[in-house]
Amino acid sequence: MRTKQTYKALLLLALSASFAAVAAETAVTDSDRIEQYREMISDGNPAEFDEMRGEELWKKAAGPNKVSLEQCDLGKGAGVVKGAYAELPKFFKDTQQVQDLESRLLTCMTTLQGFTEDEIAAKPFASEKKASDISSLATYVVGQSKGIKMAVSTKHPKVKESYEIGKRIFNYRAGPYDFACSTCHATTGVRIRMQDLPNLSHNKKDAQTAYTTWPAYRVSQGLTRSFQWRLNDCFRQQRFPEPKFASEATVALTTFLAVSANGAEFAGPGLKR
Repeated sequence: MRTKQTYKALLLLALSASFAAVAAETAVTDSDRIEQYREMISDGNPAEFDEMRGEELWKKAAGPNKVSLEQCDLGKGAGVVKGAYAELPKFFKDTQQVQDLESRLLTCMTTLQGFTEDEIAAKPFASEKKASDISSLATYVVGQSKGIKMAVSTKHPKVKESYEIGKRIFNYRAGPYDFACSTCHATTGVRIRMQDLPNLSHNKKDAQTAYTTWPAYRVSQGLTRSFQWRLNDCFRQQRFPEPKFASEATVALTTFLAVSANGAEFAGPGLKR
């Protein structure tokens, strides 16, 4: 009789251990696994190569005018890149426009170096076949704000206006699916496939983390992707027409998202799956 009791006790103990293991496995969410994956690949970011390429382009005499971009004013004075991205977008007197990084680089490349907008916009994003100069330049500049807190000011009325327009664009529903940016990014705890969707409207931490980790190297694509590319791809997924490169609409949307990230330390270029 004692042997049967011992057997039952051992069986119950084994079953308890099995249930505990299942419970522990269940407690590990898909988000946890994705985070573990990110930690595994975080030892060295290939975006650093794009940063180096961008720095070379910044200092290289180029274009019809054969000059470098070292006199480009990104908002903190001619040639100053340290901390510039953390304060963009902003209003620039010389263009009388609110500009984000890409649109400001476009201005410098046309006015200083003599390129045409069409030449630059023809290759705004990198591909497997060819790198993008303006994308590499943007990667270099953003890297110079790493560790610096986001501080985009809306004191200028034009910046405030751009912010409000960007907010409306974020919430504007249209297209064949009646989608808006907020369709995916205004609710907590939702995801597409295995990708958690940050709540950019009502969760300050989500908004900060999302913005401060772009541009980013996409492991699945083997390319460094700019923030402008990220916005364009979101429009594509909504089945909206692709925005013109460095358009007022994308600058406004960037202004809204950048202001939402204020106070967080910039951590880009990031590393994405």
